[in-house]
Amino acid sequence: MNATENRLPISLEFFPPKTPEGVDKLAAVRAQLFALQPEYCSVTYGAGGSTQDGTLQTVQAILSEGVDAAPHFSCIGATRESVRAQLAQFRQLGIRRVVALRGDLPSGYGSFGEFRHASDLVAFIRAETGDHFHIEVAAYPEMHPQARSPDADVQAFAAKVRAGANAAITQYFFNGDAYFRFVDEARKLGVDVPIVPGIMPITNSSQLMRFSDACGAEIPRWIRLRLMAYGDDKASIQAFGLDVVSQLCERLRAGGAPGLHFYTMNQAHATLQICQRLGLA
Repeated sequence: MNATENRLPISLEFFPPKTPEGVDKLAAVRAQLFALQPEYCSVTYGAGGSTQDGTLQTVQAILSEGVDAAPHFSCIGATRESVRAQLAQFRQLGIRRVVALRGDLPSGYGSFGEFRHASDLVAFIRAETGDHFHIEVAAYPEMHPQARSPDADVQAFAAKVRAGANAAITQYFFNGDAYFRFVDEARKLGVDVPIVPGIMPITNSSQLMRFSDACGAEIPRWIRLRLMAYGDDKASIQAFGLDVVSQLCERLRAGGAPGLHFYTMNQAHATLQICQRLGLA
């Protein structure tokens, strides 16, 4: 199989650094990862837009390096006027892509604001700006932790797409069956946009378990037990994680996944290793 036949679109997620040293470190990480020729990079921000300035600075840096970039854009606690102002700022900065999310209600906020759901935000962006923005939304193969049921969750996802989303990025998962089932259920509801699996490299078991418990992503029992058995043996954890995640990516590619979105945690090595295993580096 040659490199062209093997090609699978890749995108990368970063979080905005909080220190000048972090800014320099992330620039070095990007320089390494851009060898993968990512389609775009997304940049997160905190509850209520708490890191918004850092997010936009990171997005601008990526754009200046010749790679497309999308800020995460959550609507919880927002007003139509505040969202309108942010969209105008995005346009002014040359941003053409956003990841539209509901977001988490920060402590101290008394209400959702004027947008209760991500689908409301997507519809508003489309009403205000037409087709100017390429809109990504979130998908949850193992169900959003606050959803009433799996069916309600996939219906909510379909509503975001009907509101005008161009594509979706999933929460990370380690069970390929969950992804393929979710895609099948979404297709039955008429969803035809790309649903790109989110990939979390395994490099730190305690961090992974903490993140997974918080966001509702399941770590299969056999993986959790193996990670626990390795204790503080970082080399074994990373070698095992590389095998597990590379095999998952191979299965996703074989099953027709339209791309891979890597949650890099602002690190280059693990994502590069996985892509090398897949013949994508």
